[in-house]
Amino acid sequence: MTTESASETLVTQDMIDRKGVWGREHASPPVSESDIRKWAIAVYWPKTPPPIFWDADYAAGTRWGGLIAPPDFNPFAWPVTVERPPRAERSEPTNTPRSGKGRRGMNGGQVDTYGVPMRPGDVITARNRLRDWDERETRLGLTLFTFAETEWRNQAGELVKLRVATGIRY
Repeated sequence: MTTESASETLVTQDMIDRKGVWGREHASPPVSESDIRKWAIAVYWPKTPPPIFWDADYAAGTRWGGLIAPPDFNPFAWPVTVERPPRAERSEPTNTPRSGKGRRGMNGGQVDTYGVPMRPGDVITARNRLRDWDERETRLGLTLFTFAETEWRNQAGELVKLRVATGIRY
């Protein structure tokens, strides 16, 4: 383990300024029955997906009263014309050093929490923020764990999905 000065940090002023601040929202196109069916077929291939995702007659008799999307359905995956928010508006830390400490990084995983299912006609709005970080000395040296949060809500404001992604820099 290295000995680091107490004043050394991988936390940037940009991170401090953006902590907890939601970035610009962007909306998906309306979810279609066809999108749901295609996604379910792809995800469950070569098996047949559950009928709640593709059989409208079956789905009408369920508690949902119609088709729903699989929980991992991504309404932002289809359009090629939707622009990704500028880097300054995304939740990842900016001003990452190009060399030296903090240059190396890895994906620390993600945790998804699901709310209401997506349904045909839903328009999903997504927003991101840098929720928090934890900086500490590890066997890799000074290490920064960042926690970026992405929230998806439907047009009624109901939570569809909350993702917390962990990034690790050292």
